Formats: sequence, C-alpha cells, structure tokens
Amino acid sequence: MTFIYPVVLTRHEDGSYTGEFPDLYMCRCEGPTLQDALDEARLAAYNWIDLELQEEDPRMPGVTDLEDIQLLPGQEARNIMVHYRMTEGWDE
Repeated sequence: MTFIYPVVLTRHEDGSYTGEFPDLYMCRCEGPTLQDALDEARLAAYNWIDLELQEEDPRMPGVTDLEDIQLLPGQEARNIMVHYRMTEGWDE
C-alpha cells in the first residue's frame, strides 16, 4: 500500500527544520537540514501508519490537499510518500 500525506515544514533561524503532519495526529519530525527533516518525516509517517494499521479497527485519516494548507512565513508543505507492506498473515 502507498500512503501520501502532507507535512508542513518550518525553517528556523539556525537553518534547522521542524515539521508536523496536519492529518496524522501528533506526528512530527525535525532535522538540522531540510533533507534530514524530510528523511525523518518519512520515518515518522511510516511509524504512525504502522501503529494505526496494527489496531483492531484501523482508521486512516483523510488527506489534506497541499493547496488547502495555510502556510506562515518560513513554512513550506511537501507530500511524503510511504510504501507500507503488510506481511502478517501472508503466506509467501
């Protein structure tokens, strides 16, 4: 399965970044560079999705469109793609 969720990244004065996913409750990332923050965002989103899909009744949230996100100065929004393979219960 492939999931795509937006992350809002904020650049700080020291050049580091923090990010939050508007659709994934309490899912955040940070990094000393934009690339590090994006790598951390992918991992954070994967872990969030993995945890939700392990629930008995998983409920994946809807996806906010990038154009609908209100950005403040110093912020940008990017889509993060997560490939998730469910293997539990599969016979290979």
